[in-house]
Amino acid sequence: MLNFKKTLIGTSAKNDILSGLVVAVALVPEAIAFSFIAQVSPIVGLYAAFILGLITAIMGGKPGMISGATGAVAIVLVGLSIASKELLISQGLTGDAVTFGILQYITLTAIVAGIIQVTIGAFRLGKFIRLVPQPALHGFVNGLAVVIATSQFKFLDNAQTLMYIIIAGTMATMYLLPKVTKSVPAGLVAIIVFTFGVYITGADTKLVGDLANLTDFKGMLPSFYIPDTILNKDAFILVLPYAIIVALVGVIESLLTLSVLDEISGKRGSANQECIAQGAGNITCGLFGAMPGCAMIGQSIINYTSGGWGRLSGITASVGLILLVATMTDILNIIPVAILVGIMFMVSIGTFEWSSFARITKMPRSDAFVLLTVTGITIVEDLAIAVISGVIISALVFAWKHAKVTARTHIEDDGTKIYDFDGPLFFGSVTAFNEQFDLSHDPKIVVLDFKNARVMDISGVEAIDAITKKYQENNKTIRIRHLSNECKSIMKNAGKFCTYEEDDPKYKVAYDY
Repeated sequence: MLNFKKTLIGTSAKNDILSGLVVAVALVPEAIAFSFIAQVSPIVGLYAAFILGLITAIMGGKPGMISGATGAVAIVLVGLSIASKELLISQGLTGDAVTFGILQYITLTAIVAGIIQVTIGAFRLGKFIRLVPQPALHGFVNGLAVVIATSQFKFLDNAQTLMYIIIAGTMATMYLLPKVTKSVPAGLVAIIVFTFGVYITGADTKLVGDLANLTDFKGMLPSFYIPDTILNKDAFILVLPYAIIVALVGVIESLLTLSVLDEISGKRGSANQECIAQGAGNITCGLFGAMPGCAMIGQSIINYTSGGWGRLSGITASVGLILLVATMTDILNIIPVAILVGIMFMVSIGTFEWSSFARITKMPRSDAFVLLTVTGITIVEDLAIAVISGVIISALVFAWKHAKVTARTHIEDDGTKIYDFDGPLFFGSVTAFNEQFDLSHDPKIVVLDFKNARVMDISGVEAIDAITKKYQENNKTIRIRHLSNECKSIMKNAGKFCTYEEDDPKYKVAYDY
């Protein structure tokens, strides 16, 4: 019971509550901005920040971690919004019917993505985040930063000078204010100052209310609603690719955030529990009219650095957010869009891994190639494909670098030739393995000793089988030493030529029948 209380409120209930309130205010502009990126009403992103934030705060893998609507997920939803809009228009729908239809597809995506994430956590696959190499992570982050920045350009169409002034002022506030004080979020100060200035002067600039009127949602809380598309086969086929990408992007960003907080706190969180929490949260979002989301690196760090290390901080942030939304929609409506654009530009700048530029000339060429490739794919394609591509490229580079198996040879007094192998024998090193033999000049008796080598997969086993068969066909006797019992049991030709040693290894072979 005592441990549960410590987890719930961290080291201080006061710190958790105060930090949670700061995060609640800081969540508002980003949730609205990310909603615009996904081409949905701001209320959809605000509801996501409340629902997902609350569920992950209660059952997530890391106390104090903040989740909500994010740029990484919003970018994926852009393609879905465009595709579903074209489909709905082709069906003869117009106006609000199209807007509502797009939301139906987005909420279905949230449900499907959530199911995938719960499955990942239930099968304990969260640990595989460790397979994502650092250059791929840097490329992922850099590409995401570029995409977030470029997604704001659509708000600058026919923009007047005042809009650029507000953007520049917002960015300057967010850059300079933290150097003076960090007691209040710089984004919040920018919203208050520039919104008040535009309001009292009556300046003509685009407002949040011009894009989506939030007054209709005043006093309203999210309500349960099953999407009409949930049993529609065609709708499921349309959203499935996007749902898979949302699920993977959400898991990747959430587990990266968890890793960052692990370093700050010195305590390890549960990756699989976080996957389940993210999935449960996204399923709930889909059933309450909200867009999917994931953990937020920036807001989580704000929470931790403000002292919010317990679950109570995340609960306070999400509850505080929904209270703001339910009572202050009139104020949210008069926020200039330029402020949100400026905030997103600063989020983009803060997200970009600038140090990767300094290191790119010093890192191996293969790592630099992975970094640049993942960045490019993230920009032109999507985040999940970029990270998966980075992992595959890194794995191939690793296999290439380690595709070396060598053999030292010597002749014993009785004329027997010994091949002492060194290195991993797997699909990448089979060619190098075969090149070690001098079949035509070898004596009648040959010994293959694998004491300093390891057979990694079925390709390695088959290579041993094949070379044994060649020696047999040339009427030469061959013996094989220091293979694991599993290796010997898999072999077809060489098994009967294996000699058993007291120190035979116990490793298993990677194969799949």
